[in-house]
Amino acid sequence: MEKRQLGTSGLEVSALGLGCMGLSFGLGPVTPPAEAVKLIRAAFDRGVTFFDTAEAYGELNEMLVGQALASVREQVVIATKFGFKEGNAQLGVDSRPARIRLVIEQSLRRMKTDYIDLFYQHRVDPSVPMEDVAGTVKELIAEGKVRHFGLSEAGAPSIRRAHAVQPVAALQSEYSLWWREPEQEIMPTLAELGIGFVPFSPLGKGFLTGKIDENTQFDKSDFRNSVPRFSPEARKANRALVELLGRIAQQKQATPAQIALAWLLAQKPWIVPIPGTSKLHRLEENLGGASLALSAGDLREIEDAAEQIIIEGARYPAALQQLVGR
Repeated sequence: MEKRQLGTSGLEVSALGLGCMGLSFGLGPVTPPAEAVKLIRAAFDRGVTFFDTAEAYGELNEMLVGQALASVREQVVIATKFGFKEGNAQLGVDSRPARIRLVIEQSLRRMKTDYIDLFYQHRVDPSVPMEDVAGTVKELIAEGKVRHFGLSEAGAPSIRRAHAVQPVAALQSEYSLWWREPEQEIMPTLAELGIGFVPFSPLGKGFLTGKIDENTQFDKSDFRNSVPRFSPEARKANRALVELLGRIAQQKQATPAQIALAWLLAQKPWIVPIPGTSKLHRLEENLGGASLALSAGDLREIEDAAEQIIIEGARYPAALQQLVGR
């Protein structure tokens, strides 16, 4: 698979990474551990070198990533995150330096590794100066426990403050054809500072695959049940975007998911999406998006059509939206 540089940090990864959250957290039943490990290894065998987890996804998630990649540790880039009280997003944020240090030790132990390649602040903590957060990670880098610093869902002022203390290698935030807000302020800031962009939910939490409609029933443990954009009414209204992707996909002998990923990759050379899945056939489908070339004409057609579509529904419940863009 093609490799990409995350900004000017020197951190090289596969053009598509693997988001591992859904293997054990947030999107329904837990994938049996043996199957999860097999899927992560299958991704590596197919050229993926960038794997994303977090303390907040539960101990099991980090353990699965560590177990799956132990024998190829030097060939992969592992990202994890700190920033919630007791590792639980429901309890609010906590990026005190002592907490950051505790999280790194726990993550290293769970994944049985000596270092984390990319250590993100999961959400900005307004009670802890960003200089203290970045300074703590800078110390961990000097100690060899972390190699690169990242932020997730941070606003432009926080990105600038962090970057002034410890260069930020990557920002992780939601970005896709149905959530384009980062184009307004975030992406110009990243371009100016030489920071890579790692879009999570690049397939709109599954919606852009075309496999979800207003009649789809999610498991009771699925986070999407609480997302306004996934109400039956919003899903019905938002089918227009999926239909657009379907039309382009037919022309290209591809799938809507592959078009959505190819569109993202075409936006900037320093963008590395991290689609997640628990199914091998979906993994293979997603990776096919990395080798799909969209022409300037294709991109114009998508852009012109997308401009006519109004997306219905907020992307987060109100309580979670408050943690974004600080």
